[in-house]
Amino acid sequence: MSTPRLEGKVAIVTGAASGIGEEAVRLFVSHGAFVVAADVQDELGLQLVASIGLERVSYHHCDVSDEKQVEETVNYALSKHGKLDILFSNAGIMGPLTGILDLDMEGFDNTMATNVRGAAATIKHAARAMVGKKIRGSIICTASVSSSMGGTGPHAYTASKHALLGLVRTACSELGVHGIRVNCISPFGIATPLSCRAYNMEPSDVEASISAVANLKGIVLKARHVAEAALFLASDESAYISGHNLAVDGGYTAVSHSYSTI
Repeated sequence: MSTPRLEGKVAIVTGAASGIGEEAVRLFVSHGAFVVAADVQDELGLQLVASIGLERVSYHHCDVSDEKQVEETVNYALSKHGKLDILFSNAGIMGPLTGILDLDMEGFDNTMATNVRGAAATIKHAARAMVGKKIRGSIICTASVSSSMGGTGPHAYTASKHALLGLVRTACSELGVHGIRVNCISPFGIATPLSCRAYNMEPSDVEASISAVANLKGIVLKARHVAEAALFLASDESAYISGHNLAVDGGYTAVSHSYSTI
């Protein structure tokens, strides 16, 4: 049997109680990591921990838009495990679905506060912990196909994911000297609890809508696929990959959607 890919490593996963975050927590633990699962969904987070076991995973309440809570979560991980090797900054919200002519500016601000400011805070404090312990760590953010294209998501969400990609690249530039890698993952649409709630649709209906416009046919993108990409970026298998935006989109952002030979 091969050695677990994260054996002995300590990870924080934000947005950990459901969707991509939940899958990442389970996968990281199965590969030998100790994980702090951070979220605002306390009941779901505690259920996740109970289903895995306290010896490998613990829950910590964290609203990433509040920097103090982010700092407390990182300090909790350090006090419990003595170090931090991996940050999977996955917490995010969809934001308002209105058109630009009726854009909810308060909702826009809230989206930026969670998706950009929250990511910046998690990167800041995780990187401080890694630099302080001289850990050559891995920082991963969940972006989106909306980080590089317009028209694939709501306005505030798209703006936030464009900003997140820029943040990943500039953090990569600064943290490389410390041996810390910073990358992001840009998935196509997934029927997570977040997207199902936002569009008020059942998972099967969300998946049908996504599959209809997907480039890669014959497979439906699941949260597990994104978690597996995060595992790769967290592991030593990606030891020289930094500043990369890993598209998990079946080629959607690589091809033109205005021309077809069919």
